[in-house]
Amino acid sequence: MQLRYSFRLYPSAGQRTALARAFGCARVVYNDALRARETARAEGQPFPKTGELSRRLITEAKKTPQRAWFGEVSAVVLQQSLRDLDAAYRNFFEGLKGKRPRVGAPRYKSKRDTRQVVRFTANARWSITPGMKLRLPKVGDVRVRWSRALPSAPSTVSVVKDSAGRYFASFVVQTGPSEVLPRTTPEVGIDLGLGHFAVLSDGTRVDSPRFLRRAEKRLKKAQRVLSRKEEGSNNRDTARAKVARAHARVADARRDFHHQLSTRLIRENQAVAVEDLAVKGLARTRLAKSVHDAGWSAFVSMLEYKAARYGRAFVRIGRFEPTSQVCSQCGVKDGPKPLHVRVWTCRACGAVLDRDVNAAVNVAKAAGLAVTARGAQVRPVLVPAPRSEAGTRPTPQPSTAR
Repeated sequence: MQLRYSFRLYPSAGQRTALARAFGCARVVYNDALRARETARAEGQPFPKTGELSRRLITEAKKTPQRAWFGEVSAVVLQQSLRDLDAAYRNFFEGLKGKRPRVGAPRYKSKRDTRQVVRFTANARWSITPGMKLRLPKVGDVRVRWSRALPSAPSTVSVVKDSAGRYFASFVVQTGPSEVLPRTTPEVGIDLGLGHFAVLSDGTRVDSPRFLRRAEKRLKKAQRVLSRKEEGSNNRDTARAKVARAHARVADARRDFHHQLSTRLIRENQAVAVEDLAVKGLARTRLAKSVHDAGWSAFVSMLEYKAARYGRAFVRIGRFEPTSQVCSQCGVKDGPKPLHVRVWTCRACGAVLDRDVNAAVNVAKAAGLAVTARGAQVRPVLVPAPRSEAGTRPTPQPSTAR
């Protein structure tokens, strides 16, 4: 399977200028191609092909005074911009046909967009130097912070500038069957929630870190400062960057937590089952901020691709499965219960069941996994306080290789 590995870049001032030039040229080519296709559609003419657009908007445009500066960047960057437009149209039309989730029609890119991307393929002759720097055509040797080794030789690299002003190199690599883990015995079902981020069918509970809630005070202060700056001023740009960096820290911490937990679950279990949650629906309720803070969709996506990568089984069960209503001991459906009921007694067999652990066991059973209800029968215990209430400073967690 193909994977992406991202590493932090530290370009010099001159290299940042060269990258800004590449971002701008790629954006102009994208907008020119989109305008040409929209004009052809409005006039009832045939849809211009990518080859024709490449000749007209890149090769011939370089010879004109208005687009002569296209020659200052790698031609591969401009070609890849046309391919990005093709992918945007393909996703749009496939969404209309029902082959994938619906997305909007391609839109023009703005130079005020805070996130910029250019892509270099093998034709651009980019390389990693003996000094472990990233050599990009017409940019130079950029310093890279290598946090881990690549599993194979990369075929493509994308240079990304995010909203916080940070630069990243995103490599596309091909992984083989050598990464498949040896078989193991445990199989686990996972019940995702807000009180606890995850409850496993063996009774293990994973506390919800609540990264956004913990950073809320700092974010509010930064956004309040931003709202008081004059539109279009340099001070507003500086304040906007501070807000973006604060949000980036929250997103990075959440992503690292998801990676570490998903990797541990995949390594320790032969099969993993989760419930297909209606995240979009929950995000329209009064719990919207907590739902977005948990990031269930990203976590489940990580479980899915890591299971495929390491040779594990991954199962999603339907969102309408009554996992909280069925007794995992005897299988009798005891009916719906309010959310404040965390422990209940089955009227058929008399088992005392923890709501979350019972649901996790039922998730595993619905997926056909060989689990027992060993963690479902419990006694009420004290619930630990959330991190936001337990202390004033979060304890830094060591990062591990993913």
